[in-house]
Amino acid sequence: MSVEVVLSSHKRDAGRILLRCLSYLGPYWRLTAGAYLALLGGNALALAIPQFIRWIVDRGIGGQDVRLLGLSVLGLLGLTLLKGGLTFVQGQWTEVASQSVAYDLRNAIHRKLSDLSFSYHDRTETGQILSRAVQDVDRVRFVTGRAFLRLIDATILLLGTAAMMAQMNLPLALLALAAMPLLSYRAFQLGRVLRPLSLEIQQQLAVLTTRLEQNLRGARVVKAFAQEENEIARFDRENARWFDLSARSARLSAVNVPLLELIASASVVLIIWYGGLLVTQGRLTLGELVAFSTYLAQLVQPVRRLGMIIPALSIAAAAGERVFEILDAVSEVQETADAAPLPPVRGHVRFEHVSFAYFGRHRVLTDVTFEAVPGQVIALLGATGSGKSTIINLIPRFYDPTAGRITIDGYDIHRVTLNSLRDQIANVLQETTLFAASVRENIAFGRPDASEEEIIAAARAAQAHSFICEMPNGYDTRVGERGLTLSGGQRQRIAIARALLKDPRILILDDATSSVDTETEQLIQTALQRLMRGRTSFVIAQRLSTLRKADLIIILENGRIAARGTHAELLRTSGLYAEIYHYQLRPQGQTP
Repeated sequence: MSVEVVLSSHKRDAGRILLRCLSYLGPYWRLTAGAYLALLGGNALALAIPQFIRWIVDRGIGGQDVRLLGLSVLGLLGLTLLKGGLTFVQGQWTEVASQSVAYDLRNAIHRKLSDLSFSYHDRTETGQILSRAVQDVDRVRFVTGRAFLRLIDATILLLGTAAMMAQMNLPLALLALAAMPLLSYRAFQLGRVLRPLSLEIQQQLAVLTTRLEQNLRGARVVKAFAQEENEIARFDRENARWFDLSARSARLSAVNVPLLELIASASVVLIIWYGGLLVTQGRLTLGELVAFSTYLAQLVQPVRRLGMIIPALSIAAAAGERVFEILDAVSEVQETADAAPLPPVRGHVRFEHVSFAYFGRHRVLTDVTFEAVPGQVIALLGATGSGKSTIINLIPRFYDPTAGRITIDGYDIHRVTLNSLRDQIANVLQETTLFAASVRENIAFGRPDASEEEIIAAARAAQAHSFICEMPNGYDTRVGERGLTLSGGQRQRIAIARALLKDPRILILDDATSSVDTETEQLIQTALQRLMRGRTSFVIAQRLSTLRKADLIIILENGRIAARGTHAELLRTSGLYAEIYHYQLRPQGQTP
């Protein structure tokens, strides 16, 4: 997602985003309601305690009643302890509810990312997603928990304190409240400036995360090309930009928060001066001045909180916006309303005038029509970018054609459920992906309930059993992240075992033997010939041994089918295949 798109989203309604964030508290309304009831009880005590202090000063101290003074102090201690208990309850329950919101949001993001089609992941950087799933969700958690609680707390305390002060002495209350409009104006202005700035900071943090993730993933390439210093410099530039933006945000807070406190402190000075005059004139008791001063301290506290919370709400609104951009993303591959489960198939695949363009612009396939009958091996051949990988990605509906249709056993795959379709297809993708788990877990990824015997049988068929047994813990050996502790050929054979264990009706091998030596390839091909009986198999391979055994070879050129037939037929009828054979395949040492 481009920076321009993200920054243009500033125009969205922050209030609507915050309300949507708060809606995630719905399942936890009991905890939330309990926390806010505790908040109301705490605020009621906060408003009552200064009046109790006034009574103690005027009756206990002023009346020199030692017994009353002692009992009153014990009562004050009890009220303070009760208020502290209510504060603990509201904090505890609010935190549990907000952590539950974060839990739900991260699950929702993960579920959404799993449902989105390949096209979304093609144009979205991993660092952006990581930043939103971690930092941005945590900011949403803050606003659904302590931030909003403090906002309500500050508002109630502010209004309640102002009302109590006005009831006690209206002129003194008006003097105390004179600074409130200025304080409110400065707080809201700070929020308006910080929201777009915080969004830019979060965007830059995502860029920084992306840069770090790419450097970690490509560490071997960086070292192989001796580019450590250049990558350090690139990271430093992105880090410096993030630092500059963060420093700007910190400067805004550093200037405005003390300014808010200065305005509030000036009000305190005026109240003490004017209230002291009223006491000396007998128009105000000492207890009332003490109570008034206590209320004033309580009045300053919510204003300070508002000064900190409003910028936090702005930051949370920006974070929520980025989270909801993921949750609101629409997958280009969707099930139709009347989609039905695909019954067990034989594997009769038809492409009928299929065209495809990435993002609707970059045309890759044009009017492709062919048929694969059950049990056939279909070899796809062509230059890079000719459309081979696109064809095999269309069969399990990783993408949808922009024109034409694909059927399996006569069923239009656009009208069946995705799970029922993909359950009958096994893939070995060009980029082998293994997980940081045991070898056994990687092989059984498509069938977690597979027995030990089935796992070993699949590994034997993929010629992986021998090297697995030589590993320190055999099938329990954990492979490193992305399988980097294994060789390329080992990774590919485990991926083939994973596909074979699934026992699919349709098998897709994307250059599946490109990373193994000739001897291992021959063993794998022998096993595959036995295991592919009765299955429709699509193979992308540049090896002549694979092409010679294929029932149908489809040659693609610029997204169109340039020729089709068996190896022998194409040598006689296709000049393009003959050229590929003489200049690319024959040097492998094979004979026609």
